[in-house]
Amino acid sequence: MRIARSAGEASLLAAFVSALCIMPAPAAFAHGAGQGTGPWPVAGLTVVPLGVVLLLYSGGVARLWRRAGAGRGVAWWQLACFATGWSALAAALMSPLHELGERLFTAHMLEHEVLMVVAAPALVLSRPLGAMLWAFPPVIRRRLARAARWQVVRITWRGLTEPASATILHGLAIWSWHMPVLFDAALASEPVHWLQHFSFLASALLFWWALLNGRARRRGYGASVFYLFFTSMHCGLLGAILALSKNKLFVPRNSVASQWNLTVLEDQQLGGLIMWVGASAFYLAAALILAAFWIGSGSSAMKKVAGTASSMRD
Repeated sequence: MRIARSAGEASLLAAFVSALCIMPAPAAFAHGAGQGTGPWPVAGLTVVPLGVVLLLYSGGVARLWRRAGAGRGVAWWQLACFATGWSALAAALMSPLHELGERLFTAHMLEHEVLMVVAAPALVLSRPLGAMLWAFPPVIRRRLARAARWQVVRITWRGLTEPASATILHGLAIWSWHMPVLFDAALASEPVHWLQHFSFLASALLFWWALLNGRARRRGYGASVFYLFFTSMHCGLLGAILALSKNKLFVPRNSVASQWNLTVLEDQQLGGLIMWVGASAFYLAAALILAAFWIGSGSSAMKKVAGTASSMRD
């Protein structure tokens, strides 16, 4: 009964949050076509996927915990990671930050970093797909499991989640969208803007999955440390280029930089500093944490080998 009550509360909470997301915001700031109005920009392209993911995850966790017990199958820390990642997505895409990012380069950069270095790793650590599958009836779960075993799916997934390829894809997404022509196109066209967000998030999810849950983990995190250091360096380089540039590379439409006591160039430089220091430092910190795990696991393995050798001599 206690577990069922907790599961029911989780489902009600998910429904309540989804309802809040779908409610129209008060009229204040006009956005683009298909967008809601208000400082909290509500768009179907954002609300529907986020709402569906939240309902599937909470429904799957509720069903799983009713059968196995609270905290089993999906640990509490995984639930916390999912809540963090989902909230970061909502904050980046449906908060005033998104609206401000249309007119302030610094806010635009901050929005992208939230997607790539907060939401993506938190969602990857939560491993939500297993829980989401439990939201479906058994027949659909079996069909999805069979589809996941198709050779074309396995080969494609293996290629995309190879640490080297995932790192390259993530790097290409970061560098290509910061080319002035593509960046300006994203600001001028709402579909292109959402394609930009999708490529940042999708490449980041593949990148973090490959380094935290994929073959790199089974190899002992050594490859993960290397690719995180590499990503930290190239993000730092791009950020330094933007921060130290004396020329305006990006000019947001209807820039509000002056309202923040910034020139357009200073706005660009501050955004570059966020990537140079903030994002680069996050990747570096993740590399150091995984390096500590890697060294610790190596020390444990050496102790086991030494213990086995000692017992054999005895």
